[in-house]
This record gives sequence, structure tokens and C-alpha cells, in this order.
Amino acid sequence: MADRVVRRATQIRSDRATPVPTVVRLDEDVVRLMRDELAEVADRAVGAITEEVPSYAGQFSGAMGDRIRQAVQLALGGFLTLATREDAGTPMAPALEGAYQLGRGEARSGRSMEALLAAYRIGARVSWRDLSRTAVDAGVEAEQLSRFAELVFAYIDELSASSAAGHTDELESTGRVRQRNLDRLARALVTGAAADAVVAAAERADWEPPTALSAVLLPESQVSHAVTALDPRTLHPTEEVPGVPDGLALLLAPSKGTDSARAGLVRALRGTTAVIGPTVPWLEAARSHDRAVRAATLGIEGVVDTDAHLGALLLAADPETRADLRARVLAPLADQRPSTADKLAETLRAWVLHQGRRDAVAEELFIHAQTVRYRVGQLRDLYGDRLEDPQFVLEVTLALA
Repeated sequence: MADRVVRRATQIRSDRATPVPTVVRLDEDVVRLMRDELAEVADRAVGAITEEVPSYAGQFSGAMGDRIRQAVQLALGGFLTLATREDAGTPMAPALEGAYQLGRGEARSGRSMEALLAAYRIGARVSWRDLSRTAVDAGVEAEQLSRFAELVFAYIDELSASSAAGHTDELESTGRVRQRNLDRLARALVTGAAADAVVAAAERADWEPPTALSAVLLPESQVSHAVTALDPRTLHPTEEVPGVPDGLALLLAPSKGTDSARAGLVRALRGTTAVIGPTVPWLEAARSHDRAVRAATLGIEGVVDTDAHLGALLLAADPETRADLRARVLAPLADQRPSTADKLAETLRAWVLHQGRRDAVAEELFIHAQTVRYRVGQLRDLYGDRLEDPQFVLEVTLALA
């Protein structure tokens, strides 16, 4: 890790247009005077940071404050070593590693880099003010003092860059870990895992469960558009989820479980070709997922609200059984010519669905009412009293609807 951080700092130095001096060659007596006051300089730097950076208020008290002061003092000591040694690159390694870990710690604490960068600037200002005063009192020449100032702020730039790298790496690392936990949570939900396992997965993912969830299936290309319009807690698993058809992505969208919330979800997904499963209690998300998967096979265009297609979903639930039922219902037409059988089958369907209203059947089939009378007569000859049997009417409805 330290080698990687040093390489990054080296790259930072090489990118500068103007080389930064690495050695000031201060007199040993001057350096000794500066080292003697490092503890006091560190105290003043920490005090100024605490006062000027609100997010650090209360963070530097007690044992934590002592560790911070020691860290600042060590960083200043490393700087003085850097400023006076010919092999000045050597002491940068521990300082850069410390700064890198400090950046990671800031990310873990939920703070942005702004506070830490402000702390670096304030620390550099206070340290320069105090150490330069000692240098001036000791008679350090203006040219050396200028090089000393340049090195102070170059050193701070190096530490800032290393901390920024640590902050970024920590965010990326924790982001990947959290996404993996969210993926596991989504998988547990849609596979119907035990409730205690799902609750534990939600806790590991730091995900606050909503009242209800709706599964949403949509093309992968439409996901980015959809998630911007949905609740920020929407789960979007990046790993493969069982049952999701190829080319589609799964979202688990939070909901309050009300009709208005459902309508809002449908509106939010306008402009996509999403299939929206029913809104269910969040621990029952597998039901919503299963229904959305079945609805995705219906071939309905636009946003598909499964609540509006329950009949079609029911009829499509067991296609083999429905095919067998259709064959049995239409068996009396087997001896008719194919064209005649087709016309009688569509008349039988319309007759049942319109509950025997001849004019409604004629309007649907675009035929004359007398033609309906003639065909129904043929059906009565073929089916007999079964046309009046409620059980047979139900079977016709299911088979031909």
C-alpha cells in the first residue's frame, strides 16, 4: 500500500510544471529550535482547525485529540527531515501513507474531502507562521526562507493529494461492498428467503425497508432513466437474479402501499416499456417479481400495470391446461369444415361473453343479427343443452377468452 501511495505522490510531483525544491539546508541549530517547539505548533494548528472547521467541532477532544496532535507533530517532524536531507524522498513514504489512511478514515466517517482539505490549509498556515518566525529570529536568509515556504506548501499539496486518493479509494471500496450487500438482499427478496434472513440482509446493506415493494422489469437501456424518477431506496441488483428474462433488468421500487402511490409509480415509469408487478408487503416481494415475470411474456406494449391485466395473467398461468380445455370445448366442431369451424368458434366465444345478446354479438363480429341467429342454431344442434350449463359456459370463457 505504501509503495502505491508513494508512486502516486511521485506522479503528482512529476506533473508540476515548475520543480519544487526538496532540500533547504537549514542550519542544524535552526532545525533544533524548530523541533523543540513542534509540540506547541501542533497544539496551535489543531486548535485553529477545531475553531475554523465546524465539522471537526468535538472531534479532537480526549484520546482522539491526543492522537491527532501526535500525528500533526510527527508530520511536521517528517517535514523538517525532508527539508534538510539530501535523500529527501525517503521520509515522504510514512507521511504519505498516514495521509492516505486519514483520507480513508474521513470517508468512513461520512465526511467529504472539503473539511480535510480545509484542515490541511489551516495547518499549513499556522505551521508556516510559527516555524518561519523561529527561522527569522535565528537569522535565516530571505532566499532560504522563500525556499522553505515553497516546500511547506508543496508538502501540504502532497499530503492533500494522498488523502484525496485514500478518500476516493475508500468510497469505491465501501460502495462495492454495499452494492454486493444490496444485490444479496434483492436476491433474498425475489427468491422468497426466510424473513429473518431477509431482515438480516437489509441490515447488512444498511437499507431501510419501506412499507411495500413493487417489482419492475424493463430493458437494461431504460434503467438509468427509471431510477432517477423512483425512490432513492429502489434496489437495482447488478448481479444476475433468478427468473429475470434476458435483456431485462429488475428494480424493486419502494411504495407506501396506497392506490395513489401505485398511480405515482405508473406515472414515473411513463416513457419506458416497464412491467410493474403488484405492490406487496416488502417481505413478500417474490410474489410481485413472479407476476411481473409472467406478465413480461404477454407482449403488451408500453407500461404494463399487472393490476390491470389480472385476467390475462390468470389465463396465461398454465398454457398446457388451457390448450387441453380449448380442445375439449371445441371437440363438437371437429367434423365441420375448417372455415365453418372457425366462424362457429368465434360466435360461441362472443355469444358466451355477451351473455346471449344477439345485437352485441353481431356488432363485435361485424355480421347481421340474422347471421348470428343462424350460427347459434348450428351451435345448439352441436352442443345441445350444454350451452345453458353454467359449468360449460365457464369452460368456454376460460378456453376462448
